[in-house]
Amino acid sequence: MLILGRREKEDIYIGSDIRISIESISKGMVKIGIDAPKDVVVLRGELKESIEDANKKASSAKDEESIKDISRFLQDA
Repeated sequence: MLILGRREKEDIYIGSDIRISIESISKGMVKIGIDAPKDVVVLRGELKESIEDANKKASSAKDEESIKDISRFLQDA
């Protein structure tokens, strides 16, 4: 893992087509901007984990109620 220190309005580039910018830092929170091609999926960590959990649950679902639960979850997302 590469760890970089950045200040507001400074950028980080990944390859030639992904730019991460530090938009603001306030009250212990950092707001970042991500500029990436449309074919690159960008997800918050908690959303990625939630999707992975739903996928695991769906792959092991054995009854109709479990499938309904997953359907409701996806509609709410």
